[in-house]
Amino acid sequence: MINGLNHITMAVNNLDKSFDFYVEILGFKPHAKWNKGAYLSVGELWLCLSVDHTQPSNDYTHIAFDVSEQDFPILKDRLVAMEVRQWKVNTSEGSSLYILSPDGHKLEVHVG
Repeated sequence: MINGLNHITMAVNNLDKSFDFYVEILGFKPHAKWNKGAYLSVGELWLCLSVDHTQPSNDYTHIAFDVSEQDFPILKDRLVAMEVRQWKVNTSEGSSLYILSPDGHKLEVHVG
């Protein structure tokens, strides 16, 4: 039986740019980096970046990361100041910021 989520792998065009985005901007912890990939983590989530041709989805499919209510305004202000691209304006209940990775993958920073 399935016990949970093991890891997420995301295709990236430019490993260095994506690595910096997840580590320096979003605060992921780096574990390993090689020519064609990297392993990062945040909380219990493991993320693998893999150099490949990216084809981000045009639908609502996205990955949402949890952030505390007290940290949300700080992170939101930081992401906006760094001109991280947004793909949607939040109209749902709760605080969310919908952002794009350097490769156009849809991400959400969400409270709750």
